Amino acid sequence: MTYRFLSPRDLTPTEETDPNRIDVVLGQILTAGRWTVPILVEKSALFVMDGHHRLAVALRLGLEAIPSMLLDYRDVRVEAWRADETITPDLIFEMAKSGRKFPVKTTRHTYSGDFPECDVSLDELRHRTVRQPVEISDRRAG
Repeated sequence: MTYRFLSPRDLTPTEETDPNRIDVVLGQILTAGRWTVPILVEKSALFVMDGHHRLAVALRLGLEAIPSMLLDYRDVRVEAWRADETITPDLIFEMAKSGRKFPVKTTRHTYSGDFPECDVSLDELRHRTVRQPVEISDRRAG
Protein backbone atom coordinates (compact mmCIF):
# COMPACT_ATOMS: atom_id res chain seq x y z
CA MET A 1 0.00 0.00 0.00
CA THR A 2 1.27 3.46 -0.85
CA TYR A 3 0.03 6.93 -0.12
CA ARG A 4 -0.76 9.69 -2.52
CA PHE A 5 -0.84 13.42 -2.10
CA LEU A 6 -4.29 14.97 -1.86
CA SER A 7 -5.38 18.53 -1.24
CA PRO A 8 -6.76 18.82 2.29
CA ARG A 9 -9.50 21.06 0.86
CA ASP A 10 -10.79 18.10 -1.18
CA LEU A 11 -11.37 15.91 1.89
CA THR A 12 -14.63 15.72 3.84
CA PRO A 13 -14.39 15.43 7.61
CA THR A 14 -17.09 13.31 9.26
CA GLU A 15 -16.27 14.06 12.90
CA GLU A 16 -15.89 17.17 15.00
CA THR A 17 -12.45 17.86 16.43
CA ASP A 18 -11.19 18.83 19.86
CA PRO A 19 -9.40 22.23 19.69
CA ASN A 20 -6.98 21.19 22.45
CA ARG A 21 -6.05 18.03 20.54
CA ILE A 22 -5.53 20.07 17.37
CA ASP A 23 -3.07 22.28 19.28
CA VAL A 24 -1.17 19.21 20.55
CA VAL A 25 -0.97 17.63 17.08
CA LEU A 26 0.02 20.99 15.56
CA GLY A 27 2.85 21.29 18.07
CA GLN A 28 4.07 17.78 17.33
CA ILE A 29 4.05 18.32 13.57
CA LEU A 30 5.72 21.75 13.79
CA THR A 31 8.40 20.42 16.15
CA ALA A 32 9.17 17.54 13.79
CA GLY A 33 8.91 19.78 10.73
CA ARG A 34 7.68 16.71 8.91
CA TRP A 35 4.47 14.81 8.15
CA THR A 36 4.93 11.20 9.24
CA VAL A 37 1.46 9.59 9.31
CA PRO A 38 -0.86 9.55 6.28
CA ILE A 39 -4.54 10.34 6.72
CA LEU A 40 -6.90 7.43 5.97
CA VAL A 41 -9.43 8.48 3.32
CA GLU A 42 -12.40 6.57 1.90
CA LYS A 43 -11.42 6.30 -1.75
CA SER A 44 -14.80 6.66 -3.48
CA ALA A 45 -16.19 9.60 -1.49
CA LEU A 46 -13.02 11.24 -0.12
CA PHE A 47 -14.17 11.44 3.48
CA VAL A 48 -11.73 11.11 6.34
CA MET A 49 -11.76 7.75 8.07
CA ASP A 50 -8.89 8.48 10.46
CA GLY A 51 -6.95 11.70 10.84
CA HIS A 52 -9.50 14.46 11.52
CA HIS A 53 -7.12 16.34 13.82
CA ARG A 54 -4.26 16.04 11.32
CA LEU A 55 -6.59 17.35 8.60
CA ALA A 56 -7.44 20.35 10.80
CA VAL A 57 -3.71 20.97 11.29
CA ALA A 58 -3.08 20.77 7.54
CA LEU A 59 -5.83 23.31 6.89
CA ARG A 60 -4.54 25.61 9.66
CA LEU A 61 -1.03 25.47 8.18
CA GLY A 62 -2.34 26.12 4.67
CA LEU A 63 -0.75 22.98 3.25
CA GLU A 64 -1.39 22.35 -0.42
CA ALA A 65 -1.10 18.57 -0.10
CA ILE A 66 -1.08 15.88 2.57
CA PRO A 67 -0.08 12.23 2.43
CA SER A 68 -3.26 10.15 2.30
CA MET A 69 -4.05 6.47 2.00
CA LEU A 70 -7.08 5.75 -0.17
CA LEU A 71 -8.96 2.78 1.28
CA ASP A 72 -12.45 1.32 1.46
CA TYR A 73 -14.40 -0.77 3.94
CA ARG A 74 -12.95 -3.99 2.58
CA ASP A 75 -9.62 -2.81 4.05
CA VAL A 76 -10.82 -0.92 7.12
CA ARG A 77 -13.02 -1.96 10.02
CA VAL A 78 -15.23 0.60 11.74
CA GLU A 79 -16.82 0.56 15.16
CA ALA A 80 -18.11 3.06 17.70
CA TRP A 81 -15.91 4.29 20.51
CA ARG A 82 -18.94 4.22 22.85
CA ALA A 83 -20.66 0.94 23.69
CA ASP A 84 -24.16 2.44 23.36
CA GLU A 85 -23.70 3.39 19.68
CA THR A 86 -23.62 1.43 16.45
CA ILE A 87 -21.64 2.82 13.55
CA THR A 88 -21.78 1.37 10.04
CA PRO A 89 -20.11 2.38 6.79
CA ASP A 90 -23.53 3.33 5.37
CA LEU A 91 -24.14 5.68 8.30
CA ILE A 92 -20.77 7.32 7.72
CA PHE A 93 -21.47 7.73 3.98
CA GLU A 94 -24.80 9.38 4.85
CA MET A 95 -23.12 11.73 7.32
CA ALA A 96 -20.45 12.69 4.77
CA LYS A 97 -23.06 13.42 2.10
CA SER A 98 -25.16 15.51 4.50
CA GLY A 99 -22.33 17.80 5.55
CA ARG A 100 -23.05 17.07 9.20
CA LYS A 101 -20.42 15.62 11.54
CA PHE A 102 -20.39 13.08 14.31
CA PRO A 103 -19.22 14.28 17.72
CA VAL A 104 -15.49 13.97 18.36
CA LYS A 105 -14.27 10.38 18.82
CA THR A 106 -17.47 8.68 17.60
CA THR A 107 -16.00 6.38 14.96
CA ARG A 108 -12.99 4.15 15.34
CA HIS A 109 -11.42 2.97 12.10
CA THR A 110 -8.78 0.27 12.22
CA TYR A 111 -6.54 -0.80 9.39
CA SER A 112 -4.60 -4.01 9.81
CA GLY A 113 -2.30 -3.54 6.84
CA ASP A 114 1.10 -1.94 6.85
CA PHE A 115 1.31 1.82 6.71
CA PRO A 116 3.67 3.07 4.02
CA GLU A 117 6.78 4.88 5.12
CA CYS A 118 5.89 8.55 5.28
CA ASP A 119 8.37 11.32 6.02
CA VAL A 120 7.63 14.49 4.08
CA SER A 121 8.83 17.98 4.98
CA LEU A 122 6.22 20.62 5.74
CA ASP A 123 7.92 22.88 3.23
CA GLU A 124 7.28 20.33 0.47
CA LEU A 125 3.62 20.03 1.54
CA ARG A 126 3.20 23.81 1.50
CA HIS A 127 4.36 24.01 -2.12
CA ARG A 128 3.42 20.66 -3.63
CA THR A 129 0.88 20.84 -6.43
CA VAL A 130 -1.77 18.15 -6.54
CA ARG A 131 -1.92 17.56 -10.28
CA GLN A 132 -4.64 14.98 -10.64
CA PRO A 133 -7.76 15.40 -8.56
CA VAL A 134 -9.29 12.15 -7.44
CA GLU A 135 -12.69 11.46 -8.94
CA ILE A 136 -15.29 10.58 -6.36
CA SER A 137 -18.52 8.69 -6.67
CA ASP A 138 -21.37 7.54 -4.48
CA ARG A 139 -20.11 3.98 -4.86
CA ARG A 140 -19.86 1.98 -1.67
CA ALA A 141 -17.54 -0.92 -1.02
CA GLY A 142 -19.35 -4.11 -0.52
